[in-house]
Amino acid sequence: MEPLRIVFYSHDSVGLGHVRRNLVLAHALANQLPGLTGRPVTGILITGTSHAPGFPAPEGWDWVLLPGIGKSPAGYLPRNLSLPMAELVSLRSRLLQGVLAGFRPDLVIVDRHATGVHRELEGALRHARAAGPVRVVLGLREVLDAPGPAFSEWARFGGARTVKSLFDAIWVYGDSAIHDPLATGEIPFSLRKLIRYTGYLAAGRPSLSGTSCMDGPYVMTTVGGGSDGHALARIAVAAPLPAGLGHLVVAGPQMPTKEYEDLIRHARPGVRVVPALDDVVFHLRHASAVVAMGGYNTVCEIMSTSVPALIVPRTEFRAEQRIRARSLAVAGYLEQHEIETLTPEILAEWLATRQGTTVDRRRAVLDGLIRVPQLAAGLLQSAVAAGAAMDEAAASTVEVPVAAKGSAARVAV
Repeated sequence: MEPLRIVFYSHDSVGLGHVRRNLVLAHALANQLPGLTGRPVTGILITGTSHAPGFPAPEGWDWVLLPGIGKSPAGYLPRNLSLPMAELVSLRSRLLQGVLAGFRPDLVIVDRHATGVHRELEGALRHARAAGPVRVVLGLREVLDAPGPAFSEWARFGGARTVKSLFDAIWVYGDSAIHDPLATGEIPFSLRKLIRYTGYLAAGRPSLSGTSCMDGPYVMTTVGGGSDGHALARIAVAAPLPAGLGHLVVAGPQMPTKEYEDLIRHARPGVRVVPALDDVVFHLRHASAVVAMGGYNTVCEIMSTSVPALIVPRTEFRAEQRIRARSLAVAGYLEQHEIETLTPEILAEWLATRQGTTVDRRRAVLDGLIRVPQLAAGLLQSAVAAGAAMDEAAASTVEVPVAAKGSAARVAV
């Protein structure tokens, strides 16, 4: 049986959120699509971060690494290469087109940026659609940004008309009862017919190791990739804790070395600082309380547990994390605090009063990792039907002579 071919794209300029979201979806599709479609699955994860291959891909999948881009207040820029940004975009665009043309995917799932950075993905998607039956999906986290910046970004992607021409569906990875980006104006209203709400990608996140790196009860602080998490982690390592309670602080693999070393120097007794964990989900589930920034993946991991959580959202680049924290706090699933007013003493008090309590999050729609494979199976089945219809139309085309011209014309019969 010919495997289904799937491609995920993430541009990955800041943090690990985009590629981590695609990776957990790749595992869900690899595990569930064979049972839904009767066909095995193989795939490629396209990413712009060199940290990505450190995560385990599903069996039968591989990585394609694009030359990296970074982000500054002035916009995107090359992360490592000494090239003008226009040349880097051109290079990435040619690589993307080569991967899609060579791999010939049945399904392409694009994370967040519909046509990529500076529309680098647009040509590759158009060529893929012209080459044969392929289904293309835009995957969006449930919060994009404040409505104004989000609207401007859609224009940079090419606008709603371009999205309609390239995509068969838009999957919003959230619960519209908690936050609805269509109602807030973060997604153009004209795209509403393409949207499917999947629920949060929370329930079913695998726990891999089953082994804790902590002895005894502990609380936990995690700052995602860590590139902008030093301020929160610095408060966490200085927070006083009751005797016998440990504090696990996960700095993130992208935290600069000097900042990581600063955490080590200032850590109180009982605090363990690590750059990363092999099994974040296991450690979250067994923590007495958790403090985190408000990135989508971390929040989903928290929502899959009943552990009390304090979200301290990022304040730079986007309003996304603040909006997410506020929406979930209003719904009663977690608490939030701004970094500007947080102190080690305030954090210590919160940890001491919340440890050992639980939060019931079962009212939220958390089964996106089940719903997405079902949606994918439906799209792939429609692609098969479309391909069969195209083959049938081609087979019904015969050559009949056209005497007046003395040549053959193709006529559908």
